[in-house]
Amino acid sequence: MRQGTKGLAFNEPLIFERSKPGREAFSLPEPDVPVVDPAELLGDRVRGEIDGFPEVSENDVVRHFFRLSTWNYGIDHGMYPLGSCTMKYNPKVNEAVARFPGFTALHPLAPDSLAQGALELMWRLGEALKEITGMAGVSLQPSAGAQGEFTGLRMIRACLEARGDARQSVIIPDSAHGTNPASAVLNGYEVRPLASDARGCLDPAALREAMDESVAAIMLTNPNTLGIFERKIEEVCRIVHERGGLVYMDGANLNALMGKSRPGEFGVDVMHLNLHKTFSTPHGGGGPGSGPVTCTAELEPFLPRPVVVREGEAYRLEHDRPQSIGRVRSFNGNFGINVRAFCYVLAMGPGGLERSTELAVLNANYIRARLAPHFHLEYDAPSLHEVIFDDKLLKETGVTTLDIAKRLMDYGFHPMTVYFPLIVHGAMMIEPTENESRESLDAFCDAMITIAEEARTDPEIVKTAPHTTRIRRLDEVAANRKPVLRWVMGGIEK
Repeated sequence: MRQGTKGLAFNEPLIFERSKPGREAFSLPEPDVPVVDPAELLGDRVRGEIDGFPEVSENDVVRHFFRLSTWNYGIDHGMYPLGSCTMKYNPKVNEAVARFPGFTALHPLAPDSLAQGALELMWRLGEALKEITGMAGVSLQPSAGAQGEFTGLRMIRACLEARGDARQSVIIPDSAHGTNPASAVLNGYEVRPLASDARGCLDPAALREAMDESVAAIMLTNPNTLGIFERKIEEVCRIVHERGGLVYMDGANLNALMGKSRPGEFGVDVMHLNLHKTFSTPHGGGGPGSGPVTCTAELEPFLPRPVVVREGEAYRLEHDRPQSIGRVRSFNGNFGINVRAFCYVLAMGPGGLERSTELAVLNANYIRARLAPHFHLEYDAPSLHEVIFDDKLLKETGVTTLDIAKRLMDYGFHPMTVYFPLIVHGAMMIEPTENESRESLDAFCDAMITIAEEARTDPEIVKTAPHTTRIRRLDEVAANRKPVLRWVMGGIEK
């Protein structure tokens, strides 16, 4: 059950604190040719000495950054139970292909005639994404999910403006992803929240009451952030369409639908996909990401330009698209992510993608079944790819969700997502993905069950966790109110 609590654990000072006057990280012989003084060429643009710049040996540099790297918990260390973030195993072959010289050395401004392989890959990936989502159009430009949201809403606005009816607001359920409101506001829309029903789903009656002629669209996440499929999604889409609005779907949880359900067939007009989640690319640390959008034929003319088109056996970037919303990203998006995603789609095939969905749902429900006697479930609707518990059953012990997450680190696991979605007080969102074996799921569940028992028998050990990490529990209030922003000569600037 205990993972990663034994063995070497290096602490490491700041690189500035390793500095010793006169040390250098390189050693080169004196040049045997005349040397031109840089000042003769660049004048006062030559940079002088940097005050406080660390002076360290090569050994110091290598060991410093290597030791820092060991502080990171990665998917190769163990399970990542982060809900909705889908931090899953990334096949190493995808990484190898993305590093092919023909891809890495291709200049983004190369003419179409010299980039046929890259353009073909983009076109074929786009065709696969259209097939997976049941849509007619695609753009690979958006560089992450939030930018995909923005793009989808911008396309909706452009379409409604072309109809002569731009409208003023967007309905966003409380079970939607947290970035949806920002995407709506950035497109000039007022946000109108909509509460979920007792099962954690959209209530068609409440939507029908909220949906008037001022509403441009609904932004929904399906499965929603509770890990629940919107069973009345077709009725929801029909209500919005009858009132002249459009349906945007956040596709960040597509790993629960692939091969089983196509959003275009139940009424979605435009959606984004997270290639850096569902399609295996490393996710976290701020990137890299890719958030393509797929859309219906009505919205296809408004896609960002250029789009990749096929003419016979050749491929080209089509720029002449008068109704396009224009570029949303430099060049053609994060191409390296597209390469990895295309490899994943080819390797898995239709049957593999469907099996991936089945295993993701199975794993989440296995965790749900094992942990349900020990942690509270606010909503009892069937779970898909993730399950959301809370800390209500431990209320009398004084142990909170944050304490449980901190204690989980003592057992060698990365904590689950905590306090999200906001509609579940004390939420613990757990998503095992399809990659984890029964043994790893059992190890995680055993740790969680042990923590629940500790909370009842020895709550202080949970409240003061973690105990085996390099740094013990931080004062998170002070860290937010008085952050240490940077190191300066002579100490730390606060």
